Amino acid sequence: FVYMYVVKDVWISILMAVLMLIAGFLFSAVAAYMAGLVGSSNNPISGVTIATILMASLLLVALMGSQSDVGPAAAIFIGAVVCAAAAIAGDNMQDLKAGHILGATPWKQQLAQILGTVTAAFVMAPVLTLLLKGYGIGVPTPEHPTPLAAPQATLMASVAEGVFKGGLPWTMALIGAIIAVGIIVFDEYQRIRGASFRAPVLAVAVGIYLPIELSVPIFVGGLVSYFAKRYQARRSAPDWKEAVAESDRNGLLFASGLITGEALIGILLAVPLVAFGRNIFAVFSEAHYALPGVVLLLAVVFFLYRTAVSGFRRS
Repeated sequence: FVYMYVVKDVWISILMAVLMLIAGFLFSAVAAYMAGLVGSSNNPISGVTIATILMASLLLVALMGSQSDVGPAAAIFIGAVVCAAAAIAGDNMQDLKAGHILGATPWKQQLAQILGTVTAAFVMAPVLTLLLKGYGIGVPTPEHPTPLAAPQATLMASVAEGVFKGGLPWTMALIGAIIAVGIIVFDEYQRIRGASFRAPVLAVAVGIYLPIELSVPIFVGGLVSYFAKRYQARRSAPDWKEAVAESDRNGLLFASGLITGEALIGILLAVPLVAFGRNIFAVFSEAHYALPGVVLLLAVVFFLYRTAVSGFRRS
């Protein structure tokens, strides 16, 4: 019904719905398998969504023409549905796997997951609207010159618009594909050699396209993990493997709390921005953000390292 309202063509709407169902089924299986095997952090949602949007855009161009005004929006809608399906599949599989390890009752987990999915459907739209009005998302505007970064969403929108408007840099996409193949070959060579330095293609790709303000914290976190593991390996011999595993768990829990806490605080701070037009909790002016930010970053790094190396006392 949504497609019939947007596209204004019954047969195209039916075809798009079928494509959405097939892609949602296949990519949900892929996402659930990867999350169950490795964890939800390895859920390839971005690649799944981009592949879906690209296929949908090419099909819509063939059916509706490159001058269609609603084509890019329809392709994005297909990608959004498939993305949501893959995300829910990966999250549910992670929950079920963790519940199996802990001995949870499956039907109770499934009931909780249904309730969680339904609740999120009603909560996400108001939260995103609040963030849009408070900070802006992706595109700078006079009201929000420094909006929240949305590199993945911007990339997906660029793919859809590029296919319809003819501005998609296919040469760059081909170069990226060749580079990805080279990285995969190099990583496999390192694996065969048993080298400690590896280059997972997903991690390399994320490092390439994420903005610097997101790449730096990821890099710093990787350094903290590296030095914490080295410290544990030296201090806890001969039980260094167990010590390193516990270091990973402690650091991961602390880092997960930081990520969740930052997201929740950001949502709460958006409330006074929307209600009063300014941040009533601001302590420093924008001209003096740098020094307090560096001090807080160093404090977070210190406590993250302390948390990662603490707890193992068997040596």
